[in-house]
Amino acid sequence: MLLLRCPLLLLLLPLGSRPQKLPTRDEELFQMQIRDKAFFHDSSVIPDGAEISSYLFRDTPKRYFFVVEEDNTPLAVTVTPCDAPLEWKLSVQELPEEASGEGSGEPEPLEQQKQQITNEEGTELFSYRGNDVEYFVSSSSPSGLYQLDLLSTEKDTHFKVYATTTPESDQPYPELPYDPRIDVTSLGRTTVTLAWKPSPTASLLKQPIQYCIVINKEHNFKSLCAVEAKLSSDDAFMMAPKPGLDFSPFDFAHFGFPSDNNSGKERGFLKSSSKFGRQISSKPRVDLHKVCIGNKNIFTVSDLKPDTQYYFDMFAVNTNTNMSTAYIGTFARTKEEAKQKTVELKDGKVTDVFIKRKGAKFLRFAPVSSHQKVTFSIHSCLDAVQIQVRRDGKLLLSQNVEGVRQFQLRGKAKAKYLIRLKGSKKGASMLKILATTRPNKQSFPSLPEDTRIKAFDKLRTCSSVTVAWLGTQERNKFCIYRREVDDNYNEEQKKREQNQCLGPDTRKKSEKVLCKYFHSQNIQKAVTTETIRGLQPGKSYLLDVYVIGHGGQSVKYQSKLVKTRKFC
Repeated sequence: MLLLRCPLLLLLLPLGSRPQKLPTRDEELFQMQIRDKAFFHDSSVIPDGAEISSYLFRDTPKRYFFVVEEDNTPLAVTVTPCDAPLEWKLSVQELPEEASGEGSGEPEPLEQQKQQITNEEGTELFSYRGNDVEYFVSSSSPSGLYQLDLLSTEKDTHFKVYATTTPESDQPYPELPYDPRIDVTSLGRTTVTLAWKPSPTASLLKQPIQYCIVINKEHNFKSLCAVEAKLSSDDAFMMAPKPGLDFSPFDFAHFGFPSDNNSGKERGFLKSSSKFGRQISSKPRVDLHKVCIGNKNIFTVSDLKPDTQYYFDMFAVNTNTNMSTAYIGTFARTKEEAKQKTVELKDGKVTDVFIKRKGAKFLRFAPVSSHQKVTFSIHSCLDAVQIQVRRDGKLLLSQNVEGVRQFQLRGKAKAKYLIRLKGSKKGASMLKILATTRPNKQSFPSLPEDTRIKAFDKLRTCSSVTVAWLGTQERNKFCIYRREVDDNYNEEQKKREQNQCLGPDTRKKSEKVLCKYFHSQNIQKAVTTETIRGLQPGKSYLLDVYVIGHGGQSVKYQSKLVKTRKFC
């Protein structure tokens, strides 16, 4: 097989006074030319034994040439479409035996030489239309000038061509196993485990092979070239993971998944059964990700979305030649999220709700009678929670709630209300909720805006402290409790005990100081004070005030840490 540009070929044919024989492949020259990539750039000559990449404009055909000098020569031609289907045809025509100006030493005119070779159609050997990687293989090909014609009718596209006259010894493409399918061995809500049989090129011929996985939500790919065309040109292959760490190309923000530009941070995990991996980051891209994992043949993809179909492709890549072969791709749908149980709310009854960190709960309220208004009362025991209320699918309310809040919405006959409660990112959430169609039904006591307890430092003694707190215009019962704590008791410990839903019934009787009723029509004067006696000198105490509503539900004010004087 000869590596020549077409014009160069036309010029060389008539040179000399005797027939000019075309040489076979000069291996030393060939290796030199292959190292010089510019030699074949934008050339119409196909090199023997090397893969070339090129570009087609839509509806603009491209023609390549190569020469086979001797009859009965083995020949293999592989065409790899990248991002669009191709039409291609391989044909051969006889070479002229000798120049017409034999013995004169004068070459024929250039136009006459061109017509002599290119005006003939030649014999068609093979043709194909589609986007599969397709091959022409012959163990005994005739000598002649071979033409490869390519056309893209769909769009501008990339493609690759490989041709060789020594297919048995070259073998640049990894060989597929007898069963080239990818098996899905395990399926979860966010994970899929894949397994495949190793390439004989690695297991038998001991050539360096690595496997590259491609994951996307659109379709399977037939070549790695098609994957590279889909991704941006600067997205280099991910290297094989290193021992000790797990790795994932997903940040299901991108993967469906909100973008995150902190490219240096850990983004999740892709886990393999052999515990290989490495931390890596991935730029936000289309929903297509590829990762090369070395020579392992089992891999777990994680951080996927539940109830979502993904397509998985596997490519064996010869790291010496960088040429690849595609396994038969597969697809799988991740399992659905466990369905949330919907809690039914009863009119006028308080319901306790526990929500995991970052979790959510769904509640349903279906009044049995017609109603003009519906009231939702929420008591968030710990951190803020988010509440959303929909009536027959229409969003009526979306709010963050801290402490006690009450929302009144316009009613509608035979309406059904769906309440979604979303927990805190900091930790688990606890709350109480009441839904009612009776406007005067109020289970939780009203609270002032400021629920702190104030201690008067100048009034401290060795056996007593004086404190004050705000009330409301509504007459409620207030109970104050005390508990002795260690001197190293700090704000962090106090914060952990700030569950406002724990009522006086959870306290020891010995900790109770007193209970009293209090209110003021003038909100500016709704302040009460209390002196707590019988304390020990130089001791620390945690004080709690509970306000108890008419329905028996209580709400705790913010705890206060106080300390008596050591010397008086």
